[in-house]
Amino acid sequence: MFYSIRHITRFRYSQPVHESVMELRMQPRSEGAQSLRNFQIVTNPRAQLYAYTDYLGNAVYHFNVLRAHEELRIDVQAVVEVTPRPEFPASADALEWQRYNTLNLGDDHFDLMEPSKFAVPSQVLREFTDAHGLTRPDGDPLTALRRLNKAIYETFDYEQGVTQVHSPIDTALNAKRGVCQDFAHIMISGLRGLGLPAAYVSGYLRTVPRSGAARLEGADAMHAWVMVWCGDAGWWGLDPTNALIASDDHVVLAIGRDYADAAPIGGVMLGSGAQRLNTAVDVIPVAT
Repeated sequence: MFYSIRHITRFRYSQPVHESVMELRMQPRSEGAQSLRNFQIVTNPRAQLYAYTDYLGNAVYHFNVLRAHEELRIDVQAVVEVTPRPEFPASADALEWQRYNTLNLGDDHFDLMEPSKFAVPSQVLREFTDAHGLTRPDGDPLTALRRLNKAIYETFDYEQGVTQVHSPIDTALNAKRGVCQDFAHIMISGLRGLGLPAAYVSGYLRTVPRSGAARLEGADAMHAWVMVWCGDAGWWGLDPTNALIASDDHVVLAIGRDYADAAPIGGVMLGSGAQRLNTAVDVIPVAT
C-alpha cells in the first residue's frame, strides 16, 4: 500500500512576529514494514532547513524565520509504502514471563523501561491496573498487552479539551476521558510497570469515510500509539485509542520515550499578541 500524505500547519498571529525558531519531527521513518519514497517541506515565509538524526533514529528538521511575519505555514508532503504486517503472535507460544526475565532488558532498553517526563507511575495508575487485574500475572506478556490495550479502550472516552498537551496521566485517569496522547502515556506507564520496554509513537492513522459519505479534504489527523518490545516476537505496535494492533493503516513519524521526544512540531516565537493554530492532514491511498 502506498500513501500520499500532506500535512499543512498554519500559525496566525494577531501582531507581527519578528522571529520564529521551529523544530520538526514530521518525516516518516523508513524501517520494517514502512519505506519512505518521497519527502519535502516547504515553509512560508521561506527558510533554510537544517537536518539531523536524533539518538532515537528520528529525522529532525529545524529552521529560523528572521523577519517579521503575521503567518507561518509549514507544508509537508510525503509518499510512504507500507507492506502488510504479520499477525500478532500467539501468546504463550511466543513468549513467557519466565523466559522474558532472562533477557538483557536493562542494558538493551533501559531508556524505554524507566519513567520519563509524561510516563510516570502514580497511585491512580496503580489503582487502574489493579482494578483490571493488570499486575504482573502468571502466563505471558502478550496476553498482558492485549488486556491493557482493551482495558484502556473500554474505560476511557475520547474527548478533546479535557487534557492539555503537557497534562500528567492522572488528569485523564481521574476524568476517564482524554485523547490518543493520554491513552498512549497511560499504556506506556502500565507496560513499564510490568517490566516491558515501551515507546511512544507519533504518526498518522488513515481514516475511512462511512459508506456512501464523501471524503473530507484535510480531515485526517495526527495520532499516537505505543510500541512494545516482545523479545523473540520483536517490536509490536498497539493502539489503545482504538483497541487495535497497529496495521498498515498506521504510518510512523517519530518514536520516543514519550511525547516530549516525538512531538511533530515545537518551537518559540519572538513577538506579542495571540496565536491561532490550524492544521489539515490528508492520508490518501494511491495506486503504485
